This record gives sequence, C-alpha cells and structure tokens, in this order.
Amino acid sequence: MIEPIFLLEAAVNGILLSGVLALLALGLNLIFGVVDIVWIAYVDLVMVCMYLVYFLVMVYGWPLWLAGLGSLALGALLGLGVHLLIITPILGSAPVNQLLATGGLLFFLQSFATFLWTTDHKTVRLALPILEVGGMFLSFVRLIAFVISLLAMLGLWVFLRRTYIGTAIRAVSQDREAMALMGANPQYVYLVTSAIGGAMAGLAGALLVIQYSVHPFFGAAFGPLTFMICVLGGLGNMVGAFVAAVVMSEIISIGGVVISTEMGYVIAFVVFIVMMFVRPGGLLVRRG
Repeated sequence: MIEPIFLLEAAVNGILLSGVLALLALGLNLIFGVVDIVWIAYVDLVMVCMYLVYFLVMVYGWPLWLAGLGSLALGALLGLGVHLLIITPILGSAPVNQLLATGGLLFFLQSFATFLWTTDHKTVRLALPILEVGGMFLSFVRLIAFVISLLAMLGLWVFLRRTYIGTAIRAVSQDREAMALMGANPQYVYLVTSAIGGAMAGLAGALLVIQYSVHPFFGAAFGPLTFMICVLGGLGNMVGAFVAAVVMSEIISIGGVVISTEMGYVIAFVVFIVMMFVRPGGLLVRRG
C-alpha cells in the first residue's frame, strides 16, 4: 500500500510541473486564439531555445538568468520568423495546408537539430538542493520553474488587460470582426501575438532545460501533452488551459507513483479521450 505522504508528495510535484505545462499551453492557445492556426511545431521551437540555454550555460559559461533572457529573446524572434515566413503566406488557405506547413517545420527542426547536435541528450547541471517539507522531498528547481511560470502568466494577464494592444488581442480572440471596429492593424496584432507566443516558448525552454535533458526529439515527448492540454482546456481558452494543465499533471504525477510513469501518461490520455466525449468543447466551455 502506498504511504499517504508519497501520494501527497506526488500531488505537490504535479502542481509544480503544471506551471511550465500551463505556460506552454497558454502560448500555443494565445497564438491559436488570435491567428487561428495551430502551430504543430510549437514545442520544437521550445527545443531550439533549450539548446541555446544549454550552450550558453555549459559551453560559454553564461549565468543561467542571462541565458534565460537570451532564450526568451530567441523565442520571440522565432515566433516572428515563423509568422512572417510560414504563417502569413498561408493565412487564407485551407486548414490542411496550414497543418502541413507547420508540420513540415516540425520535421525540419528535428532533422536540422539532429544534423547539428546528434541525438545525444544534453543536460544543464545545476547544484541546487532538494527541499524537505513535512517529510516530503521537493525539487527546488521545479519550485523555481513553477514560481517563474506563475509570474509570467500573471504578467501576460496584466498585459492583455491593461494595454491597448493587449485589449486588441483579446478582442480578436473573442470576435475577429471587432478588430476592424477597434481600428487595429491586423498584421501588427498578429506579429505581436506571435512574438509573445514565441517568447513564452523561449521562457518555457529555459525552465524545462534545467529539469530535463534536451535532444532533437524533445517535442515528441511534450508536444502531444501540450496539445492535449490545449484541447482539454478549450482551444483559445487560456484559463481552461491552466486548469487542464493542473488536471493532467496531477494524473501523470500520482499515476506514476501508484502504478508507473508510463501508466500515468496512459491514464492521462484515457481521461482526455473520455472528457472529449463528455465535454467536447473543453473543461470550462459553457453548455448551451
């Protein structure tokens, strides 16, 4: 029988993990809600940013906080680049063409990363303690990542609520016709949204690389989970994405302790499939 303290420890670790997952889902949801295109390669942009942090810290000796800022800047630039070079030419095309274009970017990034850095796993080694709280052992690294993720999400909320461009972004995500009424430039709104979504990917990359090894196929591990959280929370629903991230993280973490890590993911996917039958629009969708 599993000791209650181990279940409580798993539950707390699940909450800590949910911070970065929610950050990933929020970035992807923000882009989808405004641009109306799902970036299949979103988590692979995160992988590129993780490599940047690894090389800056482990090879060039940069302090981690400065490498994190570099990752955030690279993410924003990648977001702008993807929008200008890939998304803009296909904005008016069929959804299948949009999926193929972003899916092609995914395979390009994976192949290019394999060519440059091979498939070896690379790790940022940090000498940070393990916290003992009430008999539970908690990762200080994961706690830091959770706090920074919450602060980033709070900053995004303030930006969307208190600035003109943030209001325009919210208006577009809720009603595209409102963009013309507000006099906002559509291309400018799209560019800002893509840059913010990319910056969140860069921040998530900096927070993930201190917890996990990076390799060219990192997106294959976190990509499906991120999309599952987005769909479960409701595409374009940022609050729903956060709630879904907590639910999925708890299932994976507690399931990993009770059964195994692999079964934790299996249970999470089963719950996802069931919820799609029960609430196909997402957890927080209003019933008509």
